[in-house]
Amino acid sequence: MSGARSTPAGTLRLRLPILDSYLLSEFVLPFVLAFAIMYVFWAFNIFFLALQYIAQANAPVFLVLRFVLFRMPQAIPFAFPFATLSAIMLGVGRLQGDNEVNAIRTNGVSLWRLCLTPLIFGFCIFLIAWAANEYIAPRSVDLSTRTFYQIVYHTASLPIEPQFFRKDPDTGNVFYVNQVLPDGHTMSGVQIFKPGRNGPWNETIQAQTAHVEGATLVLTNAIVTYYNTQGYESSQANTPEFRIGLPLGESAMQFMTNQNADAWTMNSTELSTRVNALKAQGIGGQALGNLEINLADKFAFPFASFVSVLIALPLAFRFGKKGRGVAMGMTVLAFIVYYVMTEAAAAFGGTGRINPYLAAWLPNVIFGGAGLLMLWREDH
Repeated sequence: MSGARSTPAGTLRLRLPILDSYLLSEFVLPFVLAFAIMYVFWAFNIFFLALQYIAQANAPVFLVLRFVLFRMPQAIPFAFPFATLSAIMLGVGRLQGDNEVNAIRTNGVSLWRLCLTPLIFGFCIFLIAWAANEYIAPRSVDLSTRTFYQIVYHTASLPIEPQFFRKDPDTGNVFYVNQVLPDGHTMSGVQIFKPGRNGPWNETIQAQTAHVEGATLVLTNAIVTYYNTQGYESSQANTPEFRIGLPLGESAMQFMTNQNADAWTMNSTELSTRVNALKAQGIGGQALGNLEINLADKFAFPFASFVSVLIALPLAFRFGKKGRGVAMGMTVLAFIVYYVMTEAAAAFGGTGRINPYLAAWLPNVIFGGAGLLMLWREDH
């Protein structure tokens, strides 16, 4: 037929339904603005917290900018949920204030169908937040931390706490390092204690210096001392080089910084490795609890973006007609309550009073459950 438009073969045209496109258009701008506000606030907060150290060090401007810029991805767990909460509160609140929600439902659209688009929007934001928090934030925060030490201490190497003990759960060997030299690789005052069957120690190895090659600790000019079954020294030998495997086959960085690693600089795989290492060594308490909280937060914090939709929708339906000022007030209030609840749960989880993984997810469970209950009541 003449004048008819034809679609080329093999071309797939995807077009969102009008309702979904209209709803999404209400969310985008509030989301971007709230996200930007949170990041600007975070950047100024980080800058002023470090201003004293930066001013004393007379740091170059480019180092200060690099420190602030690479620290900003640390706000991902807070920025995405806050922006999502704001977008839904303002977007759906505006529709409710102009009676458009009632008009849509009068045309046969159920409340749950109306909520579908915001929920999908929140789930997509959750996936983006998780990916950014998993793959971007750890490397970025690590660069920022190194920049901070470069500003304050004029070195890009991270500090390593001296005089630390490590135990190999497989062999029972105990490693002691007095200090790590400024090069960040050479250790001094190294001692290794090998357990015996009938006494506390069967053999000890001492060396003034040592370094790591792969997963092996290499001691230079080592003194090996042997003990009899009564625990008395039986013989002693000098060796120019002594090699022994590190606990759990760790790398040099893992071996020397296991107790001091910043959870913000590790992804979930690295955090899980640290948690398993501590469990294998029989180390528990608050050190293990805090790591488990941080591991659970790698997923729980981004998921708060989806939970934000569940709590924002019923609040927007109920208070939307009272204006955007009320909507923003409710947004800030909900965010503060969620943050306080997160900190309280982390305190209980880190000290072992409740399971750390439950503690990390408890705010999401409470907020999500409350949101679903309010939506159900709104529908009825």
